[in-house]
Amino acid sequence: MKPDIEAKFASYPVEAQQQLKDIRRLVFSVAEEHGLGAVDETLKWGEASYCVKGGSPIRIDWKAKDPNAIKVYFHCQTSLVETFREIYREEFEYEGNRAIVIPLGAFAGAGPLRHCLQIAMQYHSLKHLPLLGA
Repeated sequence: MKPDIEAKFASYPVEAQQQLKDIRRLVFSVAEEHGLGAVDETLKWGEASYCVKGGSPIRIDWKAKDPNAIKVYFHCQTSLVETFREIYREEFEYEGNRAIVIPLGAFAGAGPLRHCLQIAMQYHSLKHLPLLGA
């Protein structure tokens, strides 16, 4: 993990740190499992950001103003969250067209989040398909 991201995570409550690290590991795992190439890990707008070539950026963060949730952000001008809302109506809460909201302490490594991350990391090859090929 890059030092700036590690420092950012370390500034959060322990439960949020662990959940963010779990989601980070999931991002890298999905990229490796599907042969999506190297994951570029940076801080953007003060949030941990992950992207692979041909994918749409994924950002993850915890905010003190909403302390009971972790958010997984996607580019708001894509159809990603709209698609996730259609195929995973009951599995997640959503914040507009930009984020999946995961309750703090909830297990985030299950199939639906893994699938959403995969779709985002393959976005540019899927964006022309109905429901992004889901």
